[in-house]
Amino acid sequence: MVIRGIRGATTVEHDTETEVMAAVEELMAEMIAANDIDPEMVASVFFSATDDISSVFPAKALRNIEGWRYVPVTCMAEIAVEGALTSCIRVMLHVNTTKSQREIQHIYQAGAKVLRPDLAE
Repeated sequence: MVIRGIRGATTVEHDTETEVMAAVEELMAEMIAANDIDPEMVASVFFSATDDISSVFPAKALRNIEGWRYVPVTCMAEIAVEGALTSCIRVMLHVNTTKSQREIQHIYQAGAKVLRPDLAE
């Protein structure tokens, strides 16, 4: 078993707590299902958000998912790069797994699909 990083990202149309929470919950649900993630196997979760998202910490949405209460989570600001995608929330899960790098499914939703067109379905 090794620790693997699992990436994900999504965007929101409006910076409201309701919309951010819904987008993060949808992203996390897909990441969890696609990678068969048991929260007991998660070492930590890092969220980042662009500076135009300030209505809520994205990590708050993770607490709405059963079993994730004790998983260490933090939020940080995404670096401001000229021309970068806006209204974007990114996540990195550090998971103990027997899966190979190739078997890991990174999930990009909504406008964030442009970040990794090589992973598009």
